[in-house]
Amino acid sequence: MTRVAHLPATEQPLGTTRTLLTERGDAGSDGAPGPVASRVRRTVLPGGLRIITETMPGARSAALGLWTGVGSRDESRSLGGATHFLEHVLFKGTSRRSALDISAELAAVGGELNAFTGKEFTCYHAHVLASDVPVAVDVLCDMVTSSRVPTHEVESERNVILEEIAMHDDDPDDVVHDAFVAALFGESPLGRAITGSVDSINALTRRQIWGYYRRRYTADNLVFAAAGAVDHTRVVRLVRSAFEIADALGDPTRRPSPLRGAPATAKTISATTRIERSTELVSFVLGTPSFSRGDPRRYALGVLNNVIGGGTSSRLFQEVRERRGLAYTIYSFATQYVGAGYFAVAGGCMPSKVDDVLGICSDELAKVASTGVTLEELERGKGQLRGSLVMGLEDAGARMIRIGKSELVPGGLLSIDESLTHIDAVTLDEVHEVAQLVLTSDPSLAVLGPAKALAKLG
Repeated sequence: MTRVAHLPATEQPLGTTRTLLTERGDAGSDGAPGPVASRVRRTVLPGGLRIITETMPGARSAALGLWTGVGSRDESRSLGGATHFLEHVLFKGTSRRSALDISAELAAVGGELNAFTGKEFTCYHAHVLASDVPVAVDVLCDMVTSSRVPTHEVESERNVILEEIAMHDDDPDDVVHDAFVAALFGESPLGRAITGSVDSINALTRRQIWGYYRRRYTADNLVFAAAGAVDHTRVVRLVRSAFEIADALGDPTRRPSPLRGAPATAKTISATTRIERSTELVSFVLGTPSFSRGDPRRYALGVLNNVIGGGTSSRLFQEVRERRGLAYTIYSFATQYVGAGYFAVAGGCMPSKVDDVLGICSDELAKVASTGVTLEELERGKGQLRGSLVMGLEDAGARMIRIGKSELVPGGLLSIDESLTHIDAVTLDEVHEVAQLVLTSDPSLAVLGPAKALAKLG
């Protein structure tokens, strides 16, 4: 097993570095600025590799992530599931490490190593003690830049992914959410499952996966993000050394890939999907097109979401569950992509009650679109947004995800104070305007349950 205590520092220039933002704690009683709570710095290396860090004084561990700006929406139909498949395979060995080495090296120091695939990016991430940052940097960079994509591991992981798809297919909530997205986005790659289908996974070859890897995992399309107990200059030296060892810095004249672009409005459709299953409950998702990433109206939409179904005090929770006892689960949510987004209500209930629950949801959405929300609801919704924002960024992992994503999708990196200012500025009129725009569109609906219950739906 390869054990790296540190990587040699390079004598070459580190690249172009700048401080993006500085977060401060609360001001003192004399009005003086509070102490620095965190500082975000960014370096671009020759070849376009971006390194972004957020130093958090007092932290004793670090969250690290190596991101690539490729997700399942980038796949052609013949490559369905390739992004997620590749994520699995990159854990299976490099020229320097076996699959066991990759998993054991961080486990030996109490660290964690994992990855996730989204529709617009993929992230390989680790969480380690501050003293083990060099080990984690080397493991992440090695597996992402130097995978061998061995044929026998491709076949092994094919079976694992087919098991994952089968497990996913056994969960009614997962199935109905995928069906809703497919109903909303139709043939668009956004409408397809991140895992791919059984047919597409069986059809993928090692050659296709290798070619996808070599095309997409280039330095100009990669971002290394780190948050917590990290020193920016040290992280830059470690990452640069690891990429030099792998000869992965690429053409030094290349700049970072531009932020993901998309049509101003991705095509959506209005459709209803019924999925027959012998389940005890009916699961459903009802929703409409909404705003894309970076849209300034996202703050008003966040408030609206909280009012409609964002917690136990929301309208739908109170009406459907508390007053009428029609369902145990009822909530709303908003999702944004580049050039597309949606707002939806989801829940589950007994088959005999699905008509009533869907009717209440439709009526409540129409009511909010017509009359807006109350001042009390506005303030409560804003308070929920403020709390979830601040508490959600208490740990280094959440900070790493925030800064990493900011390099790959529109919206920019805002300080917590800037985000709180945007939330505080949301007005009743803005929420009403957003409700009228979003809630009056023709909805898409996905419903899963027994045939008898589905037959009764209009």
